[in-house]
Amino acid sequence: MDTITHGIAGALIAKAAFRGQDMFGAKPVNRQRIITWSLMLGAIFPDSDVFREFFSHNDLLILTWHRSITHSLVCLPIFALALAALTRWLARSKEWRGPVAVVISKVLGLGIFGGVVRRWFAGKEEWDAPSFTSLSAIYAVAILSHILLDLVTSFGTMIWSPVKWSRPAWDLIFIIDFTFTAILLAPQIVAWVYAKEEGLQRRALGSWMVFAVGTAGVAAIGRAVDAPLSVSGILAAVVIFAAAFLLPAVRKWGLRVRLASWNLAGLLIAFGYIAAAVYAHRVALERVDKLSSLLHLDVQSRGALPSPPSMWHWDGLIRAPRGVYELRMDLSGESTEVQAASAGVNTGSSLSYRYYPDVAPNSYIEAAKRLPEVQTVLWFARFPVTRFHKEGTDAIVEISDLRFPQTRPDRPASFTYRVRFDANGSVISQGWVRPM
Repeated sequence: MDTITHGIAGALIAKAAFRGQDMFGAKPVNRQRIITWSLMLGAIFPDSDVFREFFSHNDLLILTWHRSITHSLVCLPIFALALAALTRWLARSKEWRGPVAVVISKVLGLGIFGGVVRRWFAGKEEWDAPSFTSLSAIYAVAILSHILLDLVTSFGTMIWSPVKWSRPAWDLIFIIDFTFTAILLAPQIVAWVYAKEEGLQRRALGSWMVFAVGTAGVAAIGRAVDAPLSVSGILAAVVIFAAAFLLPAVRKWGLRVRLASWNLAGLLIAFGYIAAAVYAHRVALERVDKLSSLLHLDVQSRGALPSPPSMWHWDGLIRAPRGVYELRMDLSGESTEVQAASAGVNTGSSLSYRYYPDVAPNSYIEAAKRLPEVQTVLWFARFPVTRFHKEGTDAIVEISDLRFPQTRPDRPASFTYRVRFDANGSVISQGWVRPM
């Protein structure tokens, strides 16, 4: 899951389950606001592992380091206790809060809002922070929320590191799911809109317009990556946002709903969305198994991976001894239909699929697979496909993981690793294939 969504989820959990208040406000920093800040920052903390990549020339850290120690259930208690101790110290150390606020505003990319954050942090009074035990529990919940929301994606998370370096993945939600992000964010905005009567209509209408424009922006992104939203889907989103932001203004009943209630409703809807994804994943996996049965495949591994732009779209993958079969599914169609260009064997079924064969083995491929870097790539890849071609006298070996398909014809698929050999079989270069 993307880092922004993790932070939004942390803030929602704080307000729904820990009586947290909005992070920004005119009142001085209090215990309830510290709870929300702690859960939000704790929920994004595991992604701090990316900073190591900024100072390293090792391109494989994205595989070997990201989503490891900071995403570990084994290390979770250590990080929770350390963050709780840091927060308690910060609450008492007035002179350090200003510099820490500068760091936080820069890390979060708050821009012009960074000044607001720094003013709040720079207060002279000692903060009324929760106890060390309470903060430890809060940070544990925050980090756990991050781990779980990463597990529901397909990238893989090393939750048992450093004891075990496997990468479990539940394959339920795409790594960037704007619908899920909106479910987490909208209740918090609605709670802010209906916090007071003054300026209610302006806040309600403005918030709806922002979300409506955001929907149009998401649709544009979808078209750019060949995952377009349907017109009916766009209109449905706009109508749902209108109902969420404007209907509570009728007779001003929204003013009578507590902040915690709005956020709890959002949290329950988020759980419902994940439950629906579990069901959709099971349906998609059944279709994958149906194809493997029809083709009598020797299945080495198989999966149904979420695909943009919605929960209805799935990418079924089957690893066989000689290549990978792909099934692109739209679950909103009939149960026997798969929306993909047919490039496979005619089985007499309406299932259509693509087949990506491995190239025949040769000395260059064998040499590439002996390289430590390539072995790391193959450890990470769940559905690897090996390709080979010549460029003049150079031999090129490429290994792609079909979990990360090519989204644009002018760009290579993500996580495609290339090894270039000269005519004598010596390695000239190796690394990820970059967009031209």
